[in-house]
Amino acid sequence: MYLVLASGNPFITAYVQSDWFGKGIFWGLFLISALSWTVLIHKAWVYSQMRRLSDEFSSLFSDKEPLGLQFTRPGKERMLEVPHPFFEIYKSFKQKALQIINRNHFFSPSADAPIFLSEADLSLIESQVQMTIGTQVKGLEKNLFVLSTIVTLGPFLGLLGTVWGILLTFSQLNSRAISSNNAAMLSGLSMALATTVIGLVVAIPALVGYNYLKNAGREYRRDMEDFSHLLLTAVELQYRKPEHAQKIPTAP
Repeated sequence: MYLVLASGNPFITAYVQSDWFGKGIFWGLFLISALSWTVLIHKAWVYSQMRRLSDEFSSLFSDKEPLGLQFTRPGKERMLEVPHPFFEIYKSFKQKALQIINRNHFFSPSADAPIFLSEADLSLIESQVQMTIGTQVKGLEKNLFVLSTIVTLGPFLGLLGTVWGILLTFSQLNSRAISSNNAAMLSGLSMALATTVIGLVVAIPALVGYNYLKNAGREYRRDMEDFSHLLLTAVELQYRKPEHAQKIPTAP
């Protein structure tokens, strides 16, 4: 069976006929390919699950009671826990808003006095939300550098195998007899072409996946920005000062 595969598959033939350094190049390409597909599949799955969780969480939010949403994440049941940026944004927003409201209530002239949020208070809440969004974006972009590195590393490893195969070809042509020149030349060229093809096959999916994930990350960041604007607008309408309220004209 091994001989059938070796004779029928040009890549296996090139691997079998290559020397120890060439085999190391093949294994390097196989390893970064496996790493690339692992990151791609995991990130694509994470993004799909995040969007589902975000849609469910957005449907629970009510602008009439911006601080009334009671929601807790389940415990970590597995190592690969799906991030929930919308929940983290709302948790940060609610904690900061309640902290400021409690502070204003403490310094209010009377216990029955209504509590309002000033422009400075709203700016402070917005800053906290933006910091949380930045933290979530960093988490979403985690390990994406692996794909960008593989995009460059794959063709370079393939080029290294190409140069090494051609070098072996000329070395064997100079050192062996004329009767074995054809086999030596074909062996070196087979390795050179195989590593080039595998390097491109590794890099192309990594490049496509990297661009897809970067674009998905930008779109999801816009969704987080829109959700944060909804939160800030809702709390401003709920706790704005009377002088900021829109005056409804009365009929003469």
